[in-house]
Amino acid sequence: MTKKKREISRRDFLKAGGTGAVAAMAAMTGCKPQNTVPAGGEASNKDVPADQMTYRINHNTGDTVSLLGYGCMRWPLRQKADGSGEEVDQDAVNELVDYAIAHGVNYFDTAPVYVRGWSETATGIALKRHPRDKYFIATKASNQRGNNTREGGIAMYHRSMEHLQVDYLDYYLLHSVGSSLEDFNNRFIHTGLLDYFLREREEGRIRNLGWSFHGDVKVFDYVLAMDVHWDFVQIQLNYQDWRHAEPPRNVNAEYLYAELLKKNVPAIIMEPLLGGRLARVPVQVLTMMKKLRPDDSAAAWAFRYAGTPENVLSILSGMVYMEHLQENIRTCSPLVPLSEQDYGMLEQATGILIDSAYIQCTECQYCMPCPYGLDIPGVFGHYNRCVSAGRILKNSTDENYRKARRAFLIGYDRSVPKLRQANHCIECDQCRPKCPQRINIPQEMRRVDQYAEQLKQKLEF
Repeated sequence: MTKKKREISRRDFLKAGGTGAVAAMAAMTGCKPQNTVPAGGEASNKDVPADQMTYRINHNTGDTVSLLGYGCMRWPLRQKADGSGEEVDQDAVNELVDYAIAHGVNYFDTAPVYVRGWSETATGIALKRHPRDKYFIATKASNQRGNNTREGGIAMYHRSMEHLQVDYLDYYLLHSVGSSLEDFNNRFIHTGLLDYFLREREEGRIRNLGWSFHGDVKVFDYVLAMDVHWDFVQIQLNYQDWRHAEPPRNVNAEYLYAELLKKNVPAIIMEPLLGGRLARVPVQVLTMMKKLRPDDSAAAWAFRYAGTPENVLSILSGMVYMEHLQENIRTCSPLVPLSEQDYGMLEQATGILIDSAYIQCTECQYCMPCPYGLDIPGVFGHYNRCVSAGRILKNSTDENYRKARRAFLIGYDRSVPKLRQANHCIECDQCRPKCPQRINIPQEMRRVDQYAEQLKQKLEF
């Protein structure tokens, strides 16, 4: 693939897109924001528009889809009444869904594997309380974890409709396509599942058929070029991944979007905030943003970037807190497209972000549960928060060594129980094949552990 083929100019991006968090993240305690709204931006002290949502039309079906989509990967949890463990907080889910629908959100994305397998049921309960024509449901053929039989895939598809309490699915995805051509063929071609889903679409039980992509660009090109009419494709797109996605984690979003645009295939966007990292940007980046738009959070900038191109049908966000939902509704009600000046600033911001020590984890939980009880997303999340706060030490002679050391170690123990920390990783490697970002999880756990141990022992870097 040539560089020329992979690149699309910013001017072309603007043409394709049309023309038409807390303000100060520097204040940190234990590497966590003092404000308790970690990824949604500013406090909800402004009115949230109920009738100004931006919508896009799916040219395949005529669906009028909200630009802000609800990703149901991270529903809030609570302790069971008998203390035997956790469960979905259904009351909180109902409240969030009700608020979203009342403010124009109508696209809800779930999967059989989300929230430990509870997401579809919780989402179905919440949505069933609303008229069926008020929302679109997207779920997935999540047969990537060893269940590659035709019977198993068909049973999963029917269970999804049972759990969601519907007799048709608005959007159905072949889940996490991209690890290899062999994997794609084993899951969907050799089993006959793709043919089965195509027949279900003909019968009207699947209204739109597509796939989500993570991984090898050769698989992306192969599947997109198949003699199949794809109604949509779900890709990871944000201003860092536009040109700076790090192989083998993913291919640049610039290329993915351009190829979908050529074939007039609508794009659903995932990870507009890179697991929240683009809402917790370094202070110098936030300062640049505030100079242009003082009232916008870092999260708002990321959503405006993802939503500007018109071939984007919806942008998914896993909103656990009401503050996040309100902030994102404001940003999309209506969406203000980026200008040339905005793009220029974000290019500068990206240069700062990719020159950091971030572990490219989106905290999606696909690697969980760890067979040895480690909290992998929790470990990486704490480390990345300290990176964004400027509290990862380069050496033991740093001016703020004592303060940064204390913040990292105390924050580590507060956010991740000791028995679930990185030093207990035995590098069994069971997590690595599950990671859609292709992170070498054992290696990164070792890096975090070595850093923590240096701080504990007060060793020289």
